[in-house]
Amino acid sequence: MASSLTSKSILGSTKPGSSSLSPELRRLSSPAVQISIRTQTKKNLQIQATGSSYGTHFRVSTFGESHGGGVGCIIDGCPPRIPLSESDLQFDLDRRRPGQSRITTPRKETDTCRISSGVSEGMTTGTPIHVFVPNTDQRGLDYSEMSVAYRPSHADATYDMKYGVRSVQGGGRSSARETIGRVAPGALAKKILKQFAGTEILAYVSQVHQVVLPEDLVDHENLTLEQIENNIVRCPNPEYAEKMIAAIDAVRTKGNSVGGVVTCIVRNAPRGLGTPVFDKLEAELAKACMSLPATKGFEFGSGFSGTFLTGLEHNDEFYADENGRIRTKTNRSGGIQGGISNGEIINMRVAFKPTSTIGRKQNTVTRDKKETEMIARGRHDPCVVPRAVPMVEAMVALVLVDQLMAQYAQCHLFPINPELQEPLRTASPVEFEQPQNAAAL
Repeated sequence: MASSLTSKSILGSTKPGSSSLSPELRRLSSPAVQISIRTQTKKNLQIQATGSSYGTHFRVSTFGESHGGGVGCIIDGCPPRIPLSESDLQFDLDRRRPGQSRITTPRKETDTCRISSGVSEGMTTGTPIHVFVPNTDQRGLDYSEMSVAYRPSHADATYDMKYGVRSVQGGGRSSARETIGRVAPGALAKKILKQFAGTEILAYVSQVHQVVLPEDLVDHENLTLEQIENNIVRCPNPEYAEKMIAAIDAVRTKGNSVGGVVTCIVRNAPRGLGTPVFDKLEAELAKACMSLPATKGFEFGSGFSGTFLTGLEHNDEFYADENGRIRTKTNRSGGIQGGISNGEIINMRVAFKPTSTIGRKQNTVTRDKKETEMIARGRHDPCVVPRAVPMVEAMVALVLVDQLMAQYAQCHLFPINPELQEPLRTASPVEFEQPQNAAAL
Protein backbone atom coordinates (compact mmCIF):
# COMPACT_ATOMS: atom_id res chain seq x y z
CA MET A 1 0.00 0.00 0.00
CA ALA A 2 1.59 3.26 -1.12
CA SER A 3 1.50 6.26 1.18
CA SER A 4 3.06 9.70 1.44
CA LEU A 5 3.53 12.42 4.02
CA THR A 6 2.71 16.03 3.20
CA SER A 7 3.05 19.08 5.41
CA LYS A 8 0.50 21.88 5.56
CA SER A 9 0.59 24.98 7.67
CA ILE A 10 -2.31 25.90 9.89
CA LEU A 11 -4.53 28.73 8.66
CA GLY A 12 -3.66 29.44 5.08
CA SER A 13 -0.66 29.86 2.83
CA THR A 14 2.91 29.09 3.78
CA LYS A 15 4.34 31.57 1.28
CA PRO A 16 6.38 34.26 3.08
CA GLY A 17 5.03 37.01 0.88
CA SER A 18 1.37 36.16 1.19
CA SER A 19 -0.74 39.28 1.63
CA SER A 20 -4.19 37.72 1.83
CA LEU A 21 -4.01 37.56 5.65
CA SER A 22 -3.74 40.25 8.28
CA PRO A 23 -0.35 40.66 10.01
CA GLU A 24 -1.72 38.98 13.15
CA LEU A 25 -2.93 35.93 11.19
CA ARG A 26 0.30 35.84 9.16
CA ARG A 27 2.20 35.53 12.43
CA LEU A 28 -0.05 32.59 13.42
CA SER A 29 0.42 30.95 10.01
CA SER A 30 4.18 30.68 10.35
CA PRO A 31 5.69 27.79 8.40
CA ALA A 32 7.07 26.54 11.72
CA VAL A 33 3.55 25.60 12.83
CA GLN A 34 2.78 22.55 10.73
CA ILE A 35 0.94 19.25 10.89
CA SER A 36 1.60 16.07 8.97
CA ILE A 37 -1.20 14.41 7.00
CA ARG A 38 -0.83 10.83 5.80
CA THR A 39 -2.51 10.19 2.48
CA GLN A 40 -3.12 6.69 1.13
CA THR A 41 -3.59 5.65 -2.44
CA LYS A 42 -5.57 2.53 -1.41
CA LYS A 43 -7.65 1.78 1.65
CA ASN A 44 -9.57 -1.41 2.44
CA LEU A 45 -12.43 -1.22 4.93
CA GLN A 46 -14.23 -4.19 6.42
CA ILE A 47 -17.28 -3.79 8.63
CA GLN A 48 -18.68 -6.67 10.68
CA ALA A 49 -21.63 -6.87 13.07
CA THR A 50 -19.61 -7.19 16.27
CA GLY A 51 -20.73 -10.22 18.25
CA SER A 52 -23.75 -10.87 16.04
CA SER A 53 -22.20 -13.20 13.44
CA TYR A 54 -20.97 -16.78 13.48
CA GLY A 55 -19.23 -18.94 10.91
CA THR A 56 -16.55 -18.56 8.26
CA HIS A 57 -17.80 -20.40 5.17
CA PHE A 58 -21.46 -20.70 6.20
CA ARG A 59 -21.85 -17.36 7.97
CA VAL A 60 -24.91 -16.25 9.89
CA SER A 61 -25.61 -12.74 11.20
CA THR A 62 -28.65 -12.19 13.42
CA PHE A 63 -30.52 -8.93 13.95
CA GLY A 64 -33.51 -7.51 15.79
CA GLU A 65 -34.74 -7.15 19.35
CA SER A 66 -37.46 -8.68 21.48
CA HIS A 67 -39.83 -5.70 21.33
CA GLY A 68 -38.72 -4.12 18.07
CA GLY A 69 -40.32 -4.58 14.67
CA GLY A 70 -38.99 -8.09 14.28
CA VAL A 71 -36.00 -10.42 14.33
CA GLY A 72 -34.16 -12.49 11.78
CA CYS A 73 -30.89 -13.34 10.10
CA ILE A 74 -28.79 -13.14 6.98
CA ILE A 75 -27.18 -16.39 5.81
CA ASP A 76 -24.10 -15.93 3.66
CA GLY A 77 -22.22 -18.75 1.95
CA CYS A 78 -25.07 -21.21 1.53
CA PRO A 79 -24.39 -23.56 -1.38
CA PRO A 80 -26.58 -22.92 -4.45
CA ARG A 81 -29.26 -25.19 -5.94
CA ILE A 82 -30.67 -26.43 -2.61
CA PRO A 83 -34.48 -26.59 -2.54
CA LEU A 84 -35.62 -24.19 0.19
CA SER A 85 -38.91 -22.68 1.30
CA GLU A 86 -40.26 -21.06 4.46
CA SER A 87 -41.80 -24.39 5.49
CA ASP A 88 -38.31 -25.93 5.72
CA LEU A 89 -37.47 -23.42 8.44
CA GLN A 90 -40.88 -23.16 10.08
CA PHE A 91 -40.88 -26.60 11.69
CA ASP A 92 -37.97 -25.79 13.99
CA LEU A 93 -39.22 -22.23 14.53
CA ASP A 94 -42.50 -23.71 15.78
CA ARG A 95 -40.56 -25.91 18.21
CA ARG A 96 -38.83 -22.77 19.52
CA ARG A 97 -41.77 -20.35 19.58
CA PRO A 98 -43.33 -19.06 22.81
CA GLY A 99 -46.78 -19.95 24.06
CA GLN A 100 -46.66 -23.59 22.97
CA SER A 101 -47.56 -25.09 26.38
CA ARG A 102 -48.24 -24.18 29.99
CA ILE A 103 -44.59 -24.67 30.94
CA THR A 104 -43.34 -22.00 28.51
CA THR A 105 -43.79 -18.23 28.36
CA PRO A 106 -47.41 -17.24 27.62
CA ARG A 107 -46.33 -14.69 25.01
CA LYS A 108 -48.30 -15.42 21.84
CA GLU A 109 -46.26 -15.27 18.65
CA THR A 110 -46.75 -17.33 15.50
CA ASP A 111 -43.10 -16.73 14.54
CA THR A 112 -44.01 -17.01 10.87
CA CYS A 113 -40.86 -16.53 8.80
CA ARG A 114 -40.44 -14.86 5.43
CA ILE A 115 -37.53 -15.37 3.02
CA SER A 116 -36.94 -12.24 0.97
CA SER A 117 -33.66 -12.94 -0.84
CA GLY A 118 -31.23 -15.68 -1.80
CA VAL A 119 -33.94 -18.06 -3.07
CA SER A 120 -35.36 -18.12 -6.59
CA GLU A 121 -38.09 -20.48 -7.79
CA GLY A 122 -37.65 -22.62 -4.69
CA MET A 123 -33.86 -23.00 -4.97
CA THR A 124 -31.01 -21.28 -3.15
CA THR A 125 -28.96 -19.08 -5.47
CA GLY A 126 -25.71 -18.96 -3.50
CA THR A 127 -26.29 -15.33 -2.58
CA PRO A 128 -27.18 -14.03 0.92
CA ILE A 129 -30.49 -15.36 2.28
CA HIS A 130 -32.56 -12.91 4.29
CA VAL A 131 -35.03 -14.38 6.82
CA PHE A 132 -37.40 -12.16 8.80
CA VAL A 133 -39.92 -12.86 11.57
CA PRO A 134 -42.13 -9.96 12.73
CA ASN A 135 -42.91 -9.33 16.40
CA THR A 136 -46.67 -9.16 16.92
CA ASP A 137 -47.28 -9.49 20.69
CA GLN A 138 -45.06 -6.86 22.34
CA ARG A 139 -45.98 -5.41 25.73
CA GLY A 140 -43.43 -2.70 26.41
CA LEU A 141 -45.22 -1.36 29.50
CA ASP A 142 -44.44 -4.62 31.32
CA TYR A 143 -40.84 -3.39 31.53
CA SER A 144 -41.42 0.00 33.16
CA GLU A 145 -39.79 -1.05 36.45
CA MET A 146 -36.81 -2.49 34.56
CA SER A 147 -36.12 0.87 32.96
CA VAL A 148 -34.93 2.17 36.34
CA ALA A 149 -33.91 -0.99 38.25
CA TYR A 150 -31.74 -3.93 37.22
CA ARG A 151 -33.07 -7.49 37.23
CA PRO A 152 -30.76 -9.69 39.35
CA SER A 153 -28.56 -12.00 37.23
CA HIS A 154 -29.90 -10.48 33.99
CA ALA A 155 -27.90 -8.63 31.34
CA ASP A 156 -29.56 -5.29 32.17
CA ALA A 157 -26.67 -4.02 34.27
CA THR A 158 -23.83 -5.27 32.07
CA TYR A 159 -25.38 -3.79 28.91
CA ASP A 160 -25.41 -0.42 30.65
CA MET A 161 -21.82 -0.97 31.82
CA LYS A 162 -20.70 -1.73 28.26
CA TYR A 163 -22.77 0.61 26.08
CA GLY A 164 -24.07 3.28 28.45
CA VAL A 165 -27.51 2.71 26.94
CA ARG A 166 -29.79 -0.28 26.41
CA SER A 167 -33.10 -1.42 24.98
CA VAL A 168 -35.26 -1.80 28.08
CA GLN A 169 -38.30 -3.52 26.57
CA GLY A 170 -37.86 -7.27 26.53
CA GLY A 171 -34.15 -7.12 27.21
CA GLY A 172 -33.27 -6.18 23.63
CA ARG A 173 -30.56 -8.38 22.17
CA SER A 174 -30.16 -10.32 25.42
CA SER A 175 -33.63 -11.78 24.97
CA ALA A 176 -33.99 -15.38 23.83
CA ARG A 177 -36.11 -14.01 20.99
CA GLU A 178 -32.81 -13.29 19.22
CA THR A 179 -32.38 -17.06 18.80
CA ILE A 180 -34.97 -17.05 16.00
CA GLY A 181 -32.05 -15.83 13.88
CA ARG A 182 -30.14 -18.98 14.84
CA VAL A 183 -32.88 -21.60 14.63
CA ALA A 184 -33.89 -20.63 11.08
CA PRO A 185 -30.40 -21.05 9.55
CA GLY A 186 -29.86 -24.06 11.80
CA ALA A 187 -32.78 -25.78 10.09
CA LEU A 188 -31.14 -25.12 6.72
CA ALA A 189 -27.79 -26.38 8.03
CA LYS A 190 -29.43 -29.60 9.26
CA LYS A 191 -30.96 -30.09 5.84
CA ILE A 192 -27.58 -29.72 4.12
CA LEU A 193 -25.89 -32.13 6.56
CA LYS A 194 -28.66 -34.70 6.17
CA GLN A 195 -28.53 -34.54 2.39
CA PHE A 196 -24.75 -34.59 2.10
CA ALA A 197 -23.77 -37.25 4.62
CA GLY A 198 -26.92 -38.54 6.28
CA THR A 199 -25.95 -36.60 9.43
CA GLU A 200 -28.65 -36.35 12.10
CA ILE A 201 -28.72 -33.92 15.02
CA LEU A 202 -31.08 -34.60 17.92
CA ALA A 203 -31.31 -32.80 21.26
CA TYR A 204 -33.52 -33.54 24.25
CA VAL A 205 -34.04 -32.48 27.87
CA SER A 206 -32.06 -34.72 30.22
CA GLN A 207 -32.49 -32.75 33.44
CA VAL A 208 -34.93 -30.28 35.00
CA HIS A 209 -33.87 -28.96 38.39
CA GLN A 210 -33.26 -32.10 40.49
CA VAL A 211 -34.95 -34.54 38.10
CA VAL A 212 -32.11 -36.23 36.21
CA LEU A 213 -32.72 -38.69 33.39
CA PRO A 214 -30.26 -41.64 33.72
CA GLU A 215 -28.07 -41.91 30.63
CA ASP A 216 -28.71 -45.64 30.21
CA LEU A 217 -32.43 -45.01 29.65
CA VAL A 218 -31.81 -43.37 26.26
CA ASP A 219 -30.59 -45.40 23.28
CA HIS A 220 -28.62 -42.87 21.22
CA GLU A 221 -28.28 -45.31 18.33
CA ASN A 222 -32.04 -45.47 17.82
CA LEU A 223 -33.37 -42.26 19.37
CA THR A 224 -36.01 -40.57 17.20
CA LEU A 225 -37.44 -37.07 16.92
CA GLU A 226 -40.90 -38.50 17.55
CA GLN A 227 -39.81 -39.80 20.96
CA ILE A 228 -38.48 -36.36 21.89
CA GLU A 229 -41.52 -34.43 20.64
CA ASN A 230 -43.96 -36.81 22.32
CA ASN A 231 -44.36 -34.51 25.36
CA ILE A 232 -44.19 -30.80 26.17
CA VAL A 233 -40.88 -30.99 28.05
CA ARG A 234 -39.07 -32.82 25.19
CA CYS A 235 -37.73 -35.69 27.29
CA PRO A 236 -37.68 -39.02 25.38
CA ASN A 237 -38.57 -41.04 28.49
CA PRO A 238 -42.30 -40.68 29.36
CA GLU A 239 -41.85 -41.46 33.06
CA TYR A 240 -39.17 -38.87 33.61
CA ALA A 241 -40.97 -36.39 31.37
CA GLU A 242 -43.89 -36.37 33.80
CA LYS A 243 -41.53 -35.77 36.72
CA MET A 244 -39.88 -32.87 34.88
CA ILE A 245 -43.23 -31.28 34.01
CA ALA A 246 -44.30 -31.55 37.64
CA ALA A 247 -41.06 -29.87 38.76
CA ILE A 248 -41.67 -26.94 36.39
CA ASP A 249 -45.31 -26.63 37.42
CA ALA A 250 -44.29 -26.50 41.09
CA VAL A 251 -42.20 -23.32 40.59
CA ARG A 252 -44.33 -21.81 37.82
CA THR A 253 -47.33 -21.36 40.09
CA LYS A 254 -45.12 -19.61 42.66
CA GLY A 255 -43.59 -17.11 40.23
CA ASN A 256 -40.21 -18.85 40.39
CA SER A 257 -38.02 -20.70 37.88
CA VAL A 258 -35.66 -23.67 37.53
CA GLY A 259 -32.82 -24.65 35.19
CA GLY A 260 -31.84 -27.85 33.48
CA VAL A 261 -29.67 -29.66 30.96
CA VAL A 262 -30.07 -30.31 27.23
CA THR A 263 -28.25 -33.31 25.79
CA CYS A 264 -27.42 -33.28 22.07
CA ILE A 265 -26.17 -36.11 19.87
CA VAL A 266 -24.89 -36.17 16.29
CA ARG A 267 -25.12 -39.38 14.29
CA ASN A 268 -23.23 -40.03 11.04
CA ALA A 269 -20.96 -37.02 11.42
CA PRO A 270 -18.28 -37.09 8.70
CA ARG A 271 -14.79 -37.89 9.92
CA GLY A 272 -12.15 -35.19 9.87
CA LEU A 273 -14.23 -32.19 10.94
CA GLY A 274 -12.39 -29.72 13.14
CA THR A 275 -8.90 -28.24 13.09
CA PRO A 276 -6.06 -28.81 15.59
CA VAL A 277 -5.08 -26.27 18.25
CA PHE A 278 -7.40 -23.23 18.44
CA ASP A 279 -10.26 -24.38 16.20
CA LYS A 280 -10.86 -27.84 17.64
CA LEU A 281 -14.33 -29.16 16.95
CA GLU A 282 -15.29 -29.37 20.62
CA ALA A 283 -14.05 -25.79 21.14
CA GLU A 284 -16.25 -24.54 18.30
CA LEU A 285 -19.23 -26.49 19.64
CA ALA A 286 -18.64 -25.10 23.12
CA LYS A 287 -18.44 -21.53 21.87
CA ALA A 288 -21.57 -21.90 19.76
CA CYS A 289 -23.66 -23.52 22.49
CA MET A 290 -22.39 -21.23 25.23
CA SER A 291 -23.40 -18.22 23.13
CA LEU A 292 -27.04 -19.16 23.72
CA PRO A 293 -28.88 -17.19 26.41
CA ALA A 294 -28.87 -18.61 29.97
CA THR A 295 -26.12 -21.18 29.35
CA LYS A 296 -23.81 -21.95 32.26
CA GLY A 297 -21.92 -25.11 31.34
CA PHE A 298 -20.80 -27.39 28.50
CA GLU A 299 -19.60 -31.00 28.53
CA PHE A 300 -18.84 -33.45 25.77
CA GLY A 301 -18.00 -37.13 25.95
CA SER A 302 -17.20 -38.22 29.47
CA GLY A 303 -17.04 -34.58 30.55
CA PHE A 304 -16.17 -33.88 34.16
CA SER A 305 -17.00 -37.46 35.19
CA GLY A 306 -13.99 -38.60 33.16
CA THR A 307 -11.72 -37.04 35.77
CA PHE A 308 -12.65 -39.87 38.15
CA LEU A 309 -11.22 -42.53 35.78
CA THR A 310 -7.71 -43.72 35.06
CA GLY A 311 -6.26 -43.62 31.56
CA LEU A 312 -6.77 -47.34 31.18
CA GLU A 313 -10.41 -47.00 32.18
CA HIS A 314 -11.04 -43.92 30.05
CA ASN A 315 -9.32 -44.80 26.77
CA ASP A 316 -11.52 -45.84 23.83
CA GLU A 317 -9.89 -48.92 22.30
CA PHE A 318 -9.86 -49.21 18.50
CA TYR A 319 -11.06 -52.09 16.36
CA ALA A 320 -11.85 -52.69 12.67
CA ASP A 321 -15.52 -53.40 11.93
CA GLU A 322 -16.91 -55.82 9.33
CA ASN A 323 -16.56 -53.13 6.65
CA GLY A 324 -12.92 -52.46 7.46
CA ARG A 325 -13.64 -49.09 9.10
CA ILE A 326 -11.70 -48.08 12.19
CA ARG A 327 -14.10 -47.76 15.13
CA THR A 328 -13.88 -47.43 18.91
CA LYS A 329 -15.31 -50.01 21.34
CA THR A 330 -16.44 -47.28 23.72
CA ASN A 331 -17.16 -43.60 23.20
CA ARG A 332 -15.91 -41.69 26.22
CA SER A 333 -14.25 -39.31 23.76
CA GLY A 334 -17.70 -38.21 22.62
CA GLY A 335 -16.96 -38.69 18.92
CA ILE A 336 -14.07 -36.20 18.93
CA GLN A 337 -10.36 -36.91 19.44
CA GLY A 338 -7.61 -34.33 19.09
CA GLY A 339 -10.25 -31.78 18.16
CA ILE A 340 -11.30 -33.81 15.09
CA SER A 341 -14.42 -35.93 14.59
CA ASN A 342 -13.75 -39.68 14.40
CA GLY A 343 -17.09 -40.85 13.01
CA GLU A 344 -18.59 -42.04 16.30
CA ILE A 345 -21.67 -40.41 17.81
CA ILE A 346 -20.85 -36.89 18.98
CA ASN A 347 -22.54 -36.20 22.29
CA MET A 348 -22.60 -33.11 24.47
CA ARG A 349 -24.55 -31.59 27.34
CA VAL A 350 -25.42 -27.94 27.82
CA ALA A 351 -26.45 -26.55 31.22
CA PHE A 352 -29.02 -23.73 31.44
CA LYS A 353 -29.54 -21.62 34.54
CA PRO A 354 -32.97 -20.83 36.04
CA THR A 355 -34.70 -17.97 34.21
CA SER A 356 -33.49 -14.76 35.86
CA THR A 357 -36.73 -12.78 35.37
CA ILE A 358 -39.09 -14.07 38.07
CA GLY A 359 -42.23 -12.78 39.75
CA ARG A 360 -40.77 -12.75 43.24
CA LYS A 361 -39.55 -9.80 45.31
CA GLN A 362 -35.77 -9.34 45.08
CA ASN A 363 -33.22 -6.78 46.21
CA THR A 364 -31.50 -4.75 43.51
CA VAL A 365 -30.29 -1.26 42.64
CA THR A 366 -31.53 1.43 40.28
CA ARG A 367 -29.58 2.94 37.40
CA ASP A 368 -28.73 5.88 39.69
CA LYS A 369 -27.27 3.39 42.24
CA LYS A 370 -29.99 3.45 44.86
CA GLU A 371 -30.95 0.22 46.60
CA THR A 372 -34.52 -0.92 46.05
CA GLU A 373 -36.80 -3.93 45.71
CA MET A 374 -38.51 -5.16 42.57
CA ILE A 375 -40.93 -7.79 41.33
CA ALA A 376 -40.35 -8.35 37.63
CA ARG A 377 -43.37 -8.31 35.37
CA GLY A 378 -43.66 -9.64 31.84
CA ARG A 379 -44.07 -13.08 30.32
CA HIS A 380 -41.17 -15.44 30.86
CA ASP A 381 -40.36 -19.16 30.80
CA PRO A 382 -40.40 -20.89 34.21
CA CYS A 383 -37.77 -23.19 32.67
CA VAL A 384 -35.97 -22.51 29.40
CA VAL A 385 -34.79 -26.02 28.51
CA PRO A 386 -37.90 -27.30 26.64
CA ARG A 387 -37.60 -24.43 24.14
CA ALA A 388 -33.78 -24.57 24.19
CA VAL A 389 -33.79 -27.99 22.49
CA PRO A 390 -34.10 -26.65 18.91
CA MET A 391 -31.70 -23.82 19.79
CA VAL A 392 -28.96 -26.29 20.74
CA GLU A 393 -29.61 -28.36 17.63
CA ALA A 394 -29.32 -25.22 15.52
CA MET A 395 -25.99 -24.11 16.96
CA VAL A 396 -24.52 -27.60 16.60
CA ALA A 397 -25.72 -27.72 12.98
CA LEU A 398 -24.19 -24.31 12.21
CA VAL A 399 -20.84 -25.47 13.57
CA LEU A 400 -20.88 -28.74 11.65
CA VAL A 401 -21.92 -27.31 8.28
CA ASP A 402 -19.25 -24.62 8.57
CA GLN A 403 -16.63 -27.26 9.45
CA LEU A 404 -17.85 -29.52 6.66
CA MET A 405 -17.33 -26.77 4.09
CA ALA A 406 -13.88 -26.00 5.53
CA GLN A 407 -12.88 -29.68 5.41
CA TYR A 408 -14.09 -30.03 1.84
CA ALA A 409 -12.18 -26.93 0.76
CA GLN A 410 -8.89 -27.84 2.43
CA CYS A 411 -8.62 -31.62 2.46
CA HIS A 412 -10.93 -32.82 -0.34
CA LEU A 413 -10.12 -30.35 -3.09
CA PHE A 414 -7.66 -32.91 -4.51
CA PRO A 415 -7.97 -36.71 -4.44
CA ILE A 416 -7.86 -38.12 -0.92
CA ASN A 417 -5.49 -40.76 0.41
CA PRO A 418 -7.82 -43.80 0.33
CA GLU A 419 -5.57 -45.75 2.70
CA LEU A 420 -6.19 -43.28 5.52
CA GLN A 421 -9.10 -41.09 4.48
CA GLU A 422 -12.65 -41.73 3.36
CA PRO A 423 -15.08 -39.59 1.38
CA LEU A 424 -17.01 -37.03 3.38
CA ARG A 425 -20.19 -38.71 2.19
CA THR A 426 -19.88 -41.59 4.65
CA ALA A 427 -23.56 -42.50 4.19
CA SER A 428 -25.89 -42.59 1.24
CA PRO A 429 -26.97 -38.97 0.78
CA VAL A 430 -30.64 -38.14 1.11
CA GLU A 431 -31.81 -36.73 -2.17
CA PHE A 432 -33.64 -33.43 -2.02
CA GLU A 433 -37.17 -33.28 -3.34
CA GLN A 434 -36.84 -30.99 -6.30
CA PRO A 435 -39.35 -28.18 -6.85
CA GLN A 436 -41.78 -28.78 -9.70
CA ASN A 437 -40.17 -26.05 -11.77
CA ALA A 438 -36.60 -27.22 -11.11
CA ALA A 439 -36.28 -28.58 -14.65
CA ALA A 440 -36.62 -25.08 -16.00
CA LEU A 441 -33.64 -23.80 -14.03
